[in-house]
Amino acid sequence: MGYARIRGAARRSARVRARLAAGAVLAMTASALLPGAARAGSAHGQVTERWTTRSPAPGVLVRTGVIQRPGVEHAWTVTVQAPSSTRWTANDPDAPATWAEAATRTWAQDTARELTAAGLRPRVEPVRWPRYADTPHGLMGYRVRVGRFATQEEARTAASAVTAAGFHTALSWTGYDIQEPADRENVHVAVIDPKTFDGVVEATHDGNVAQRETTSAVARKLGSLVGVNGGFFVLAPGDGVPGTVSGIGAYRGELESMAAGSRSALIIGDGGHDVRIADLTSTVTARAGEAGYRIQGINRVPGTVRDCGRPGGTPSELPWQDVTCRLADDLVLFTAAFRAGLPTGPGAQAVLDASGRVVSAGARGGRVPAGGRVLQGIGRAADWLTARAEPYSRIKLGEDVRTAEGRRIALRADDSVVSAAPTLVKDGHIDIDAAAEGVVDPAYTSFGYAWANVRQPRTLAGIDGRGRLILATVDGRLKNGSEGFTLYEAAAFMRSLGAVQAMNLDGGGSTAMAVNGRLVNEPSDAAGERAVGDTVQVLPADH
Repeated sequence: MGYARIRGAARRSARVRARLAAGAVLAMTASALLPGAARAGSAHGQVTERWTTRSPAPGVLVRTGVIQRPGVEHAWTVTVQAPSSTRWTANDPDAPATWAEAATRTWAQDTARELTAAGLRPRVEPVRWPRYADTPHGLMGYRVRVGRFATQEEARTAASAVTAAGFHTALSWTGYDIQEPADRENVHVAVIDPKTFDGVVEATHDGNVAQRETTSAVARKLGSLVGVNGGFFVLAPGDGVPGTVSGIGAYRGELESMAAGSRSALIIGDGGHDVRIADLTSTVTARAGEAGYRIQGINRVPGTVRDCGRPGGTPSELPWQDVTCRLADDLVLFTAAFRAGLPTGPGAQAVLDASGRVVSAGARGGRVPAGGRVLQGIGRAADWLTARAEPYSRIKLGEDVRTAEGRRIALRADDSVVSAAPTLVKDGHIDIDAAAEGVVDPAYTSFGYAWANVRQPRTLAGIDGRGRLILATVDGRLKNGSEGFTLYEAAAFMRSLGAVQAMNLDGGGSTAMAVNGRLVNEPSDAAGERAVGDTVQVLPADH
């Protein structure tokens, strides 16, 4: 529902009040991002914060902050990794082992004993679960480390001795550990107040879902006031078409990709005047006469599902972050926003015009015609399509997007959706459903450990108690000294900004924020800003 516009002096007064309130909220940053870190931080000296503020437009406030703990000292160390497995290799005796940072006390003690016998001085450290809503609490396991070194090169030299003793190693910066407080975090926070902002907020794939663009390039092209990267997307051709998003995505009211299970989504309604966060699912159906068939994907390679989460997928129907699942029977819809060559291979294809009339049917390939759509099927879906997609017949398409509670989301022309995982804040409380959204696996602690439980660059979205949209980034991987956030620290930070709802967007090397078209953070990829799938852009009224 849109907000009423405020005219004249009353409107100017509302803008002043909004700016003052936003400044007050943003001044309350996360001095201590979790209880353990709070105690450690206070023991290492005073937390200091430096903030600068700018307002690109009325109703839009951007603050840049540096949060430091001057007394904290970190070092490079050698982590001994334990053999592990994951759910998708557990039933394959020939599958290679993966490696875990934390394992059992017995493994840690035996490993430390062998390292000591080899003339090394290991230490055993407990690792505890973050306070996620749907994982075990308390002790996760134990890790074994050797030494503390001033430089990474010194740690690499020490790792050679550990490897020579027969162990698998990794180099670790202790500043990435949740057990120690970070010494520096560089953050950018944008607050958009729909009551005083005249422009539009939208998620966008820049007109082509089959391409990647940097956040700042899209921002410059659109004349954006603020832009951040959006949801998860395909990076490598083996996982699908690079640039296509791997969760639900909608742009200008059009559903352009389907949900990966039930995962967090930022729903930007009415051009940003009605913003929500909810776990969304999606169902799409093709119907020829009385016969219907479920469509499992939009704008993706048939049979290939990045991040899983679709019925019938193997090895899982659940959402699993950064895992590519397969479907033997798969019906996929391609829209006019897919501006690349269509996937080829075994199966069947039907080209539809704007009314759903079958224009042609046959082998897979070609391109989506202007204003039209294409269905591709493999397995039983190909048989269904071949039997029913006769020239001049009609295939009706129906879509249904719902929240986890079953509420239907009707997409309108000024609505957009960008999705990722997991939920961070719900109803004003930290509530991280990390296992349900597939970013960690309690049974296999190696899965998602570094992704979720180690400090990383993050991009975050939230809504505060007054309905204002909060977009935030934190740099990581020691870019300009910044170490990043764990998922729990990200949740605590968003809560400290007043968020009553918050979620994690894509992060790592994808994390980017542009203000007035200029990149303001420091992305972690060595090559610089990463080209991403979709973005969230805050656009002026005259864009």
